[in-house]
Amino acid sequence: MKLSPTLEKAFNEQLTLEFGASIVYRQLAIEMEIRDLPGMASWLRHQADEEILHANKFIDHVSDRDGKPQIGAIAAPKVKIGSVLDCFKAALAHEEKVSASIRDLYRKAEKEGDLDSRPLLNWFLEEQIEEEATVSEIIGRVELIDNDGPGLLRLDAELGARPAGSTEVSG
Repeated sequence: MKLSPTLEKAFNEQLTLEFGASIVYRQLAIEMEIRDLPGMASWLRHQADEEILHANKFIDHVSDRDGKPQIGAIAAPKVKIGSVLDCFKAALAHEEKVSASIRDLYRKAEKEGDLDSRPLLNWFLEEQIEEEATVSEIIGRVELIDNDGPGLLRLDAELGARPAGSTEVSG
């Protein structure tokens, strides 16, 4: 089933938002790198790569539905980071923005009776719950640590142990 022009536009807006999220995570990674927290920087870079994977899923969906995937304009990220806590709060705020956008996209698809988008959008709804929960947990741990140097270094090492993924959509 071909996407309606309205849904094609909405999916293209979402894929642009996903690429924008990748850039936000890259900037946050830079912020942690300059604070000599390479593990956190690595974790954030992996998140940036995951956002590209998400964008690729939307590109594939639009293309598979005889649409034309189109990346829109992406503004430079506006993140003000004064601490590790600020960094992860900015990450959570962006995840919440992405979640809201996916819910809106789901509602648009439902309004048009587009059943073919449901599997993809259901996957994203579940993914966003996981994304927000993960970042919220990190925020909670950073708050518990406060400014304890050894605690921050332990968390840095733990987050740096995350295995790298791919930006390509698998099977």
